[in-house]
Parts: sequence; C-alpha cells; structure tokens
Amino acid sequence: MSEKLTVADYPLAEKRPELVKGHGGKPLDAITLDAVVAGDVTLGDLRITPDALRRQAEISRDAGRATLAANFERAAELTDVPQDFIMAVYELLRPGRAKDKAPLLEAARTLRETYKAERMAAFVEEAAAVYERRGLYKYRF
Repeated sequence: MSEKLTVADYPLAEKRPELVKGHGGKPLDAITLDAVVAGDVTLGDLRITPDALRRQAEISRDAGRATLAANFERAAELTDVPQDFIMAVYELLRPGRAKDKAPLLEAARTLRETYKAERMAAFVEEAAAVYERRGLYKYRF
C-alpha cells in the first residue's frame, strides 16, 4: 500500500480494480462466473483481505471519517481470527454478559498475543474499563 488513496478512488472495485485482490491473491478480473463454474474460484478468493480493509480506512480518513477508518483498521486485524472466537468476544462485549472485567481482559490478551490484533485488543480493554466505570457487569437480562 505505497500510494496514497483518496475519496476519488472510492469505490475501489470500480475506480481502482487493479488494487482489489481476493484472500488468495486472485485479481478481481479473474473472479468471473465462468471461473466459478470451472471451479477456479473458491470461497477463499471471495474473502476480504486486510489490505482491502486498510485501503478502505485510508479512503475513509481522507473523507474525514476517522471513526469509520478506525473500524476498518480493527476489521483488518480480524480477517484471520476464527469466527467462533470473534463471536465469543462479541457476546462478552454485550452489556451484562460478563460478570467482571477478567473475561474481557483475557479476550484482549488472546487477541494481542495469539492473533497480533493490537487495535482490537486495545478496543476490548477500553470496553472493559468503561463497563467497570458504568457498572455494566451486572447481569441485566
């Protein structure tokens, strides 16, 4: 990602298709109906890549949407995190689901150490502190 992207590059698939590749590195123009029928395209070829999400973050930041950019950057870290772990963390982040901050801090540790998802780990740690301050660990439902 060496060249700076701007709002003028959005949407990438239309304006800069040469930059769009599937998870396996297949270029966008190689993903056709004929290629699918021939078995040359797999679900992995359709998965979004960390690079694509970081590019979306760059465009969002250029558009003045810093919060959206941060969301894309966190999402980029999650592309290789197993779905079941993501859903477990999501469940812990629902107010009233965790009894205290320990499970959230453990999830943050796993994100950081196992998956190298530093931004997501910091996000979960921040949530743990906010939930504690606002009393959201009490079971509410």
